[in-house]
Amino acid sequence: MRLLSLVLAPIGCLGWPCFAAEAPAPAPATPPPAAPASFPFTDADGNLHTRAATGHVTNYDEAKAGTYRLPDPLMLADGQPVRDAGAWFNRRRPEILELYRSQVFGRVPAGAPRVSFKVLESDPNAVDGRAVRRHVVIRCGDPRSGPAIHLQVYVPARALHPVPLLLQATFYGDPAAQPALDAELARRFHELGPVAAIIARGYGYAVYRYTDLQPDHAGTAAAGVIGLARGAAGGPPAGDAWGALSAWAWGASRVLDYLATDPAVDPGRVALIGHSRLGKMALWAGAQDPRFAVVFASCSGEMGAALARRDFGETIDDIAESFGYWFAPNFQRYVGHWNDLPVDAHLLIALNAPRPVFITAGSRDLWADPRGEFLAAVAAGPVYRLLGRRDLGSADPPPLDATVGAGELAFHEHDGDHAITAGDWQAFLEFAGPYLRPGS
Repeated sequence: MRLLSLVLAPIGCLGWPCFAAEAPAPAPATPPPAAPASFPFTDADGNLHTRAATGHVTNYDEAKAGTYRLPDPLMLADGQPVRDAGAWFNRRRPEILELYRSQVFGRVPAGAPRVSFKVLESDPNAVDGRAVRRHVVIRCGDPRSGPAIHLQVYVPARALHPVPLLLQATFYGDPAAQPALDAELARRFHELGPVAAIIARGYGYAVYRYTDLQPDHAGTAAAGVIGLARGAAGGPPAGDAWGALSAWAWGASRVLDYLATDPAVDPGRVALIGHSRLGKMALWAGAQDPRFAVVFASCSGEMGAALARRDFGETIDDIAESFGYWFAPNFQRYVGHWNDLPVDAHLLIALNAPRPVFITAGSRDLWADPRGEFLAAVAAGPVYRLLGRRDLGSADPPPLDATVGAGELAFHEHDGDHAITAGDWQAFLEFAGPYLRPGS
Protein backbone atom coordinates (compact mmCIF):
# COMPACT_ATOMS: atom_id res chain seq x y z
CA MET A 1 0.00 0.00 0.00
CA ARG A 2 1.56 3.32 -1.07
CA LEU A 3 1.54 6.17 1.45
CA LEU A 4 -0.16 9.36 0.33
CA SER A 5 2.61 11.79 -0.56
CA LEU A 6 1.92 15.44 0.31
CA VAL A 7 3.51 17.86 -2.13
CA LEU A 8 3.56 21.61 -1.50
CA ALA A 9 2.00 23.35 -4.46
CA PRO A 10 0.70 26.90 -4.96
CA ILE A 11 -2.66 25.64 -6.10
CA GLY A 12 -5.83 27.41 -5.09
CA CYS A 13 -8.52 25.42 -3.34
CA LEU A 14 -11.62 27.61 -3.43
CA GLY A 15 -9.32 30.57 -2.90
CA TRP A 16 -7.28 28.82 -0.21
CA PRO A 17 -3.74 27.56 -0.71
CA CYS A 18 -3.50 23.80 -0.72
CA PHE A 19 -1.27 20.77 -0.52
CA ALA A 20 -1.63 18.52 -3.51
CA ALA A 21 -2.14 14.94 -2.36
CA GLU A 22 -1.36 12.05 -4.63
CA ALA A 23 -3.32 8.89 -3.92
CA PRO A 24 -3.31 5.49 -5.59
CA ALA A 25 -5.65 5.21 -8.53
CA PRO A 26 -8.98 3.63 -7.59
CA ALA A 27 -9.14 -0.11 -8.07
CA PRO A 28 -11.06 -1.33 -11.11
CA ALA A 29 -14.77 -1.35 -10.57
CA THR A 30 -16.08 -4.58 -9.13
CA PRO A 31 -19.63 -5.58 -8.36
CA PRO A 32 -20.49 -4.37 -4.85
CA PRO A 33 -21.35 -6.96 -2.25
CA ALA A 34 -24.98 -7.56 -1.60
CA ALA A 35 -26.23 -4.78 0.65
CA PRO A 36 -28.24 -5.51 3.77
CA ALA A 37 -31.88 -4.57 3.91
CA SER A 38 -31.15 -1.37 5.84
CA PHE A 39 -28.48 0.86 7.31
CA PRO A 40 -26.78 1.18 9.70
CA PHE A 41 -25.26 -2.26 10.18
CA THR A 42 -22.09 -3.75 11.62
CA ASP A 43 -20.04 -6.13 9.50
CA ALA A 44 -18.34 -9.34 10.61
CA ASP A 45 -15.22 -7.41 11.66
CA GLY A 46 -17.22 -5.06 13.87
CA ASN A 47 -17.08 -2.07 11.51
CA LEU A 48 -20.05 0.26 11.37
CA HIS A 49 -21.59 0.96 7.96
CA THR A 50 -24.01 3.83 7.38
CA ARG A 51 -25.81 5.49 4.51
CA ALA A 52 -25.90 9.25 5.06
CA ALA A 53 -28.77 11.46 3.95
CA THR A 54 -26.57 12.48 1.00
CA GLY A 55 -26.56 8.85 -0.13
CA HIS A 56 -22.92 8.35 0.78
CA VAL A 57 -22.16 4.85 2.06
CA THR A 58 -19.29 4.10 4.44
CA ASN A 59 -16.05 3.06 2.77
CA TYR A 60 -13.29 0.93 4.37
CA ASP A 61 -11.33 0.26 1.17
CA GLU A 62 -8.07 2.25 1.15
CA ALA A 63 -8.00 2.13 -2.65
CA LYS A 64 -11.27 4.11 -2.65
CA ALA A 65 -10.26 6.74 -0.08
CA GLY A 66 -10.08 9.24 -2.93
CA THR A 67 -7.81 12.05 -4.05
CA TYR A 68 -7.86 15.44 -2.38
CA ARG A 69 -5.95 18.67 -1.83
CA LEU A 70 -5.05 19.73 1.69
CA PRO A 71 -4.94 23.42 2.60
CA ASP A 72 -1.29 24.44 2.80
CA PRO A 73 -0.49 25.39 6.41
CA LEU A 74 2.35 27.67 5.28
CA MET A 75 0.58 29.75 2.68
CA LEU A 76 -1.60 32.75 3.49
CA ALA A 77 -5.07 33.18 2.06
CA ASP A 78 -3.68 35.77 -0.37
CA GLY A 79 -1.14 33.25 -1.70
CA GLN A 80 1.92 34.61 0.10
CA PRO A 81 4.21 32.02 1.69
CA VAL A 82 4.76 31.87 5.44
CA ARG A 83 8.53 31.98 5.88
CA ASP A 84 9.05 32.63 9.60
CA ALA A 85 7.51 32.31 13.04
CA GLY A 86 6.29 35.89 13.01
CA ALA A 87 4.22 35.34 9.88
CA TRP A 88 2.80 32.13 11.37
CA PHE A 89 1.74 33.64 14.71
CA ASN A 90 0.68 37.05 13.43
CA ARG A 91 -1.01 36.13 10.16
CA ARG A 92 -1.47 32.47 9.19
CA ARG A 93 -2.41 31.08 12.58
CA PRO A 94 -5.12 33.75 13.14
CA GLU A 95 -6.52 32.97 9.67
CA ILE A 96 -6.84 29.28 10.46
CA LEU A 97 -8.25 29.92 13.94
CA GLU A 98 -10.91 32.20 12.50
CA LEU A 99 -11.89 29.59 9.89
CA TYR A 100 -12.39 26.99 12.62
CA ARG A 101 -14.45 29.43 14.67
CA SER A 102 -16.62 30.61 11.80
CA GLN A 103 -16.98 27.39 9.78
CA VAL A 104 -16.52 24.42 12.11
CA PHE A 105 -16.79 24.66 15.89
CA GLY A 106 -18.28 28.12 16.39
CA ARG A 107 -17.05 30.99 18.51
CA VAL A 108 -17.44 31.57 22.23
CA PRO A 109 -19.95 34.42 22.66
CA ALA A 110 -19.13 37.66 24.43
CA GLY A 111 -21.82 36.74 26.95
CA ALA A 112 -20.14 33.54 28.12
CA PRO A 113 -20.72 33.36 31.89
CA ARG A 114 -18.22 34.05 34.61
CA VAL A 115 -17.21 31.13 36.79
CA SER A 116 -16.62 30.68 40.51
CA PHE A 117 -14.72 27.99 42.41
CA LYS A 118 -15.44 26.21 45.66
CA VAL A 119 -13.57 23.33 47.30
CA LEU A 120 -16.25 21.05 48.76
CA GLU A 121 -14.04 18.48 50.45
CA SER A 122 -10.47 17.28 50.80
CA ASP A 123 -9.31 13.72 51.43
CA PRO A 124 -5.69 13.48 52.66
CA ASN A 125 -5.61 9.67 52.33
CA ALA A 126 -6.44 9.11 48.67
CA VAL A 127 -4.59 6.47 46.63
CA ASP A 128 -3.63 4.56 49.80
CA GLY A 129 -2.30 7.69 51.45
CA ARG A 130 -0.05 8.70 48.54
CA ALA A 131 -2.26 11.55 47.36
CA VAL A 132 -4.54 14.32 48.51
CA ARG A 133 -7.85 14.44 46.64
CA ARG A 134 -9.96 17.58 46.46
CA HIS A 135 -13.50 17.83 45.16
CA VAL A 136 -13.90 21.23 43.51
CA VAL A 137 -17.09 22.74 42.10
CA ILE A 138 -16.63 25.16 39.19
CA ARG A 139 -19.92 26.99 38.85
CA CYS A 140 -20.93 28.90 35.72
CA GLY A 141 -23.10 31.97 36.15
CA ASP A 142 -25.23 31.98 39.29
CA PRO A 143 -23.01 30.54 42.06
CA ARG A 144 -26.02 28.71 43.50
CA SER A 145 -27.80 27.29 40.46
CA GLY A 146 -25.65 27.63 37.31
CA PRO A 147 -24.18 24.63 35.46
CA ALA A 148 -21.38 23.14 37.55
CA ILE A 149 -18.28 21.09 36.78
CA HIS A 150 -17.42 18.62 39.54
CA LEU A 151 -13.65 18.31 39.41
CA GLN A 152 -11.62 15.71 41.30
CA VAL A 153 -8.00 16.81 41.79
CA TYR A 154 -5.30 14.39 43.00
CA VAL A 155 -1.84 15.68 43.97
CA PRO A 156 1.07 13.80 45.55
CA ALA A 157 0.76 13.91 49.32
CA ARG A 158 4.41 14.71 49.96
CA ALA A 159 5.10 17.19 47.15
CA LEU A 160 7.35 20.07 48.24
CA HIS A 161 6.67 22.23 45.17
CA PRO A 162 3.79 22.82 42.72
CA VAL A 163 3.46 19.76 40.50
CA PRO A 164 2.71 19.15 36.81
CA LEU A 165 -0.83 17.88 36.29
CA LEU A 166 -2.70 15.75 33.76
CA LEU A 167 -6.22 17.07 33.20
CA GLN A 168 -8.69 14.63 31.65
CA ALA A 169 -12.24 15.25 30.51
CA THR A 170 -14.12 11.93 30.67
CA PHE A 171 -17.46 10.41 29.84
CA TYR A 172 -18.28 9.09 33.29
CA GLY A 173 -16.23 11.13 35.74
CA ASP A 174 -14.35 9.52 38.63
CA PRO A 175 -15.93 6.27 39.91
CA ALA A 176 -14.01 6.61 43.16
CA ALA A 177 -15.94 9.79 43.88
CA GLN A 178 -19.30 8.54 42.55
CA PRO A 179 -20.34 5.32 44.30
CA ALA A 180 -23.59 5.21 42.34
CA LEU A 181 -21.81 5.11 38.99
CA ASP A 182 -22.03 1.91 37.00
CA ALA A 183 -18.45 0.84 37.76
CA GLU A 184 -18.55 -2.02 35.26
CA LEU A 185 -19.51 0.38 32.46
CA ALA A 186 -16.69 2.75 33.39
CA ARG A 187 -14.21 -0.14 33.63
CA ARG A 188 -15.10 -1.46 30.20
CA PHE A 189 -14.71 1.97 28.68
CA HIS A 190 -11.02 2.11 29.73
CA GLU A 191 -10.99 5.88 29.96
CA LEU A 192 -9.53 6.84 33.32
CA GLY A 193 -5.84 7.46 33.73
CA PRO A 194 -3.58 5.24 35.87
CA VAL A 195 -3.85 7.48 38.92
CA ALA A 196 -1.36 5.58 41.10
CA ALA A 197 1.27 5.56 38.34
CA ILE A 198 0.72 9.25 37.65
CA ILE A 199 1.10 10.12 41.33
CA ALA A 200 4.24 7.95 41.52
CA ARG A 201 5.81 10.11 38.80
CA GLY A 202 5.24 13.19 40.93
CA TYR A 203 2.37 14.49 38.79
CA GLY A 204 -1.12 15.50 39.74
CA TYR A 205 -4.23 14.19 38.00
CA ALA A 206 -7.59 15.89 37.63
CA VAL A 207 -10.75 14.48 36.11
CA TYR A 208 -14.27 15.71 35.39
CA ARG A 209 -17.33 14.64 33.45
CA TYR A 210 -17.77 16.68 30.28
CA THR A 211 -21.58 16.78 30.35
CA ASP A 212 -21.49 18.60 33.69
CA LEU A 213 -21.15 21.73 31.54
CA GLN A 214 -23.21 21.03 28.42
CA PRO A 215 -25.48 18.06 27.55
CA ASP A 216 -24.41 15.77 24.73
CA HIS A 217 -27.58 15.33 22.72
CA ALA A 218 -29.58 17.26 20.16
CA GLY A 219 -32.14 19.86 21.13
CA THR A 220 -30.21 21.23 24.12
CA ALA A 221 -29.27 24.69 22.83
CA ALA A 222 -31.34 26.18 25.64
CA ALA A 223 -29.58 24.05 28.27
CA GLY A 224 -26.16 24.09 29.90
CA VAL A 225 -23.67 26.85 29.37
CA ILE A 226 -24.83 27.45 25.78
CA GLY A 227 -28.35 28.18 27.01
CA LEU A 228 -27.02 30.29 29.87
CA ALA A 229 -24.97 32.44 27.50
CA ARG A 230 -27.82 32.81 25.04
CA GLY A 231 -30.30 33.88 27.70
CA ALA A 232 -33.65 35.04 26.38
CA ALA A 233 -32.43 35.68 22.84
CA GLY A 234 -34.93 34.47 20.28
CA GLY A 235 -34.62 33.25 16.72
CA PRO A 236 -32.19 30.78 15.19
CA PRO A 237 -28.53 30.86 16.25
CA ALA A 238 -26.00 32.67 14.09
CA GLY A 239 -24.06 30.65 11.54
CA ASP A 240 -20.95 30.84 13.70
CA ALA A 241 -22.71 30.15 17.02
CA TRP A 242 -20.78 27.81 19.25
CA GLY A 243 -21.63 24.14 19.25
CA ALA A 244 -21.17 21.66 22.07
CA LEU A 245 -17.50 20.97 21.21
CA SER A 246 -16.67 24.66 21.65
CA ALA A 247 -18.60 24.73 24.91
CA TRP A 248 -16.69 21.69 26.21
CA ALA A 249 -13.38 23.26 25.13
CA TRP A 250 -14.33 26.50 26.88
CA GLY A 251 -15.03 24.43 29.99
CA ALA A 252 -11.57 22.85 29.88
CA SER A 253 -10.07 26.33 29.96
CA ARG A 254 -12.25 27.26 32.93
CA VAL A 255 -10.92 24.20 34.75
CA LEU A 256 -7.42 25.46 33.98
CA ASP A 257 -8.48 28.82 35.47
CA TYR A 258 -9.16 26.99 38.73
CA LEU A 259 -5.93 25.00 38.59
CA ALA A 260 -4.03 28.28 38.27
CA THR A 261 -5.35 29.18 41.74
CA ASP A 262 -4.38 25.87 43.37
CA PRO A 263 -1.01 26.31 45.13
CA ALA A 264 -0.26 22.58 44.74
CA VAL A 265 -0.37 22.76 40.92
CA ASP A 266 2.06 24.29 38.44
CA PRO A 267 -0.35 25.90 35.92
CA GLY A 268 2.39 26.16 33.33
CA ARG A 269 2.73 22.36 33.13
CA VAL A 270 -0.85 21.13 32.64
CA ALA A 271 -1.51 18.51 29.95
CA LEU A 272 -5.03 18.15 28.51
CA ILE A 273 -6.31 14.67 27.65
CA GLY A 274 -9.44 13.51 25.85
CA HIS A 275 -10.68 10.35 24.13
CA SER A 276 -12.97 10.08 21.10
CA ARG A 277 -15.18 13.20 20.87
CA LEU A 278 -13.23 14.52 23.83
CA GLY A 279 -10.04 14.07 21.81
CA LYS A 280 -11.55 16.52 19.29
CA MET A 281 -12.32 18.80 22.21
CA ALA A 282 -8.75 18.56 23.55
CA LEU A 283 -7.25 19.55 20.19
CA TRP A 284 -9.65 22.48 19.86
CA ALA A 285 -9.13 23.63 23.46
CA GLY A 286 -5.35 23.46 23.01
CA ALA A 287 -5.62 25.39 19.75
CA GLN A 288 -7.40 28.24 21.51
CA ASP A 289 -5.67 28.21 24.89
CA PRO A 290 -1.85 28.19 24.76
CA ARG A 291 -1.70 27.67 28.53
CA PHE A 292 -2.14 23.93 27.96
CA ALA A 293 1.43 22.65 27.85
CA VAL A 294 0.71 19.30 26.15
CA VAL A 295 -2.32 17.80 24.35
CA PHE A 296 -3.16 14.09 24.16
CA ALA A 297 -5.91 13.24 21.64
CA SER A 298 -6.98 9.58 21.75
CA CYS A 299 -8.92 8.09 18.80
CA SER A 300 -10.33 11.52 17.96
CA GLY A 301 -11.33 10.60 14.41
CA GLU A 302 -13.46 12.76 12.11
CA MET A 303 -13.09 16.51 12.71
CA GLY A 304 -10.43 15.64 15.26
CA ALA A 305 -7.06 14.28 14.16
CA ALA A 306 -8.31 12.38 11.07
CA LEU A 307 -8.27 14.02 7.64
CA ALA A 308 -11.84 14.94 6.70
CA ARG A 309 -11.17 14.86 2.97
CA ARG A 310 -10.42 11.14 3.02
CA ASP A 311 -13.36 8.92 2.19
CA PHE A 312 -12.69 6.35 4.88
CA GLY A 313 -14.77 5.49 7.93
CA GLU A 314 -16.81 8.32 9.40
CA THR A 315 -17.21 11.34 7.13
CA ILE A 316 -18.43 14.93 7.36
CA ASP A 317 -21.78 13.68 6.04
CA ASP A 318 -22.09 11.22 8.93
CA ILE A 319 -20.95 13.46 11.75
CA ALA A 320 -22.94 16.50 10.63
CA GLU A 321 -26.07 14.38 10.38
CA SER A 322 -25.72 12.56 13.69
CA PHE A 323 -23.97 15.20 15.78
CA GLY A 324 -24.71 18.51 14.12
CA TYR A 325 -25.15 20.17 17.51
CA TRP A 326 -21.43 19.67 18.20
CA PHE A 327 -20.64 22.26 15.53
CA ALA A 328 -21.49 25.74 14.33
CA PRO A 329 -24.52 25.85 12.01
CA ASN A 330 -22.18 26.89 9.17
CA PHE A 331 -20.57 23.46 9.27
CA GLN A 332 -23.62 21.98 7.55
CA ARG A 333 -22.67 23.68 4.29
CA TYR A 334 -19.82 21.16 3.86
CA VAL A 335 -22.07 18.10 3.89
CA GLY A 336 -21.47 16.47 0.52
CA HIS A 337 -18.81 19.10 -0.23
CA TRP A 338 -15.81 17.96 1.81
CA ASN A 339 -13.21 19.55 -0.42
CA ASP A 340 -14.85 22.95 0.04
CA LEU A 341 -13.95 22.90 3.74
CA PRO A 342 -11.18 25.51 4.08
CA VAL A 343 -9.44 23.59 6.89
CA ASP A 344 -8.55 20.00 7.73
CA ALA A 345 -7.18 18.01 10.66
CA HIS A 346 -3.51 18.83 10.01
CA LEU A 347 -4.33 22.50 10.59
CA LEU A 348 -6.11 21.75 13.87
CA ILE A 349 -3.02 19.89 15.05
CA ALA A 350 -0.76 22.69 13.80
CA LEU A 351 -2.71 25.31 15.76
CA ASN A 352 -1.21 23.71 18.87
CA ALA A 353 2.36 24.23 17.64
CA PRO A 354 4.99 24.55 18.97
CA ARG A 355 3.51 22.74 21.98
CA PRO A 356 3.67 18.93 22.06
CA VAL A 357 0.74 16.90 20.67
CA PHE A 358 0.39 13.13 21.18
CA ILE A 359 -2.09 11.32 18.90
CA THR A 360 -3.24 7.74 19.36
CA ALA A 361 -5.36 5.43 17.24
CA GLY A 362 -6.61 1.83 17.32
CA SER A 363 -5.85 -0.63 14.53
CA ARG A 364 -9.44 -1.93 14.54
CA ASP A 365 -11.02 1.49 15.05
CA LEU A 366 -11.55 1.96 11.32
CA TRP A 367 -14.53 4.29 11.82
CA ALA A 368 -12.02 6.84 13.21
CA ASP A 369 -9.59 6.27 10.28
CA PRO A 370 -6.24 5.56 11.98
CA ARG A 371 -4.37 6.09 8.71
CA GLY A 372 -6.04 9.45 8.24
CA GLU A 373 -4.93 10.45 11.75
CA PHE A 374 -1.33 9.53 10.97
CA LEU A 375 -1.40 11.41 7.65
CA ALA A 376 -2.74 14.52 9.38
CA ALA A 377 0.13 14.42 11.87
CA VAL A 378 2.59 14.13 8.97
CA ALA A 379 0.97 17.11 7.22
CA ALA A 380 1.19 19.24 10.39
CA GLY A 381 4.97 18.72 10.42
CA PRO A 382 5.97 21.76 8.32
CA VAL A 383 4.59 24.11 10.98
CA TYR A 384 6.54 22.42 13.75
CA ARG A 385 9.71 22.54 11.67
CA LEU A 386 9.16 26.22 10.85
CA LEU A 387 8.97 26.93 14.58
CA GLY A 388 12.19 25.08 15.29
CA ARG A 389 10.52 21.97 16.71
CA ARG A 390 10.63 18.34 15.63
CA ASP A 391 7.85 16.69 13.65
CA LEU A 392 7.16 12.94 13.40
CA GLY A 393 10.45 12.44 11.58
CA SER A 394 8.93 9.74 9.39
CA ALA A 395 6.43 9.34 6.57
CA ASP A 396 5.91 5.70 7.55
CA PRO A 397 3.43 4.65 10.24
CA PRO A 398 4.96 2.89 13.25
CA PRO A 399 4.45 -0.80 14.00
CA LEU A 400 1.44 -1.51 16.19
CA ASP A 401 1.94 -0.64 19.86
CA ALA A 402 4.94 1.53 19.00
CA THR A 403 5.36 5.30 18.81
CA VAL A 404 6.79 7.35 15.96
CA GLY A 405 8.11 10.81 16.74
CA ALA A 406 10.97 11.74 19.05
CA GLY A 407 9.99 15.39 19.25
CA GLU A 408 6.95 17.58 19.82
CA LEU A 409 4.70 15.52 17.53
CA ALA A 410 4.11 11.82 18.14
CA PHE A 411 1.73 9.14 16.86
CA HIS A 412 0.98 5.81 18.54
CA GLU A 413 -1.34 3.11 17.19
CA HIS A 414 -2.35 0.35 19.55
CA ASP A 415 -3.46 -3.08 18.42
CA GLY A 416 -7.12 -2.88 19.30
CA ASP A 417 -10.36 -1.00 19.24
CA HIS A 418 -11.71 2.47 20.01
CA ALA A 419 -10.18 2.95 23.45
CA ILE A 420 -7.51 4.70 25.44
CA THR A 421 -5.46 1.74 26.60
CA ALA A 422 -2.91 1.09 29.32
CA GLY A 423 -0.25 0.99 26.61
CA ASP A 424 -1.41 4.36 25.29
CA TRP A 425 -1.09 5.85 28.76
CA GLN A 426 2.39 4.44 29.23
CA ALA A 427 3.51 5.76 25.84
CA PHE A 428 2.02 9.17 26.60
CA LEU A 429 3.71 9.42 29.99
CA GLU A 430 7.06 8.68 28.37
CA PHE A 431 6.38 11.22 25.61
CA ALA A 432 5.20 13.98 27.96
CA GLY A 433 7.92 13.58 30.57
CA PRO A 434 10.48 15.98 29.04
CA TYR A 435 7.82 18.68 28.63
CA LEU A 436 6.42 18.45 32.15
CA ARG A 437 9.75 18.86 33.95
CA PRO A 438 10.40 22.19 35.70
CA GLY A 439 11.87 24.68 33.28
CA SER A 440 10.67 22.79 30.19
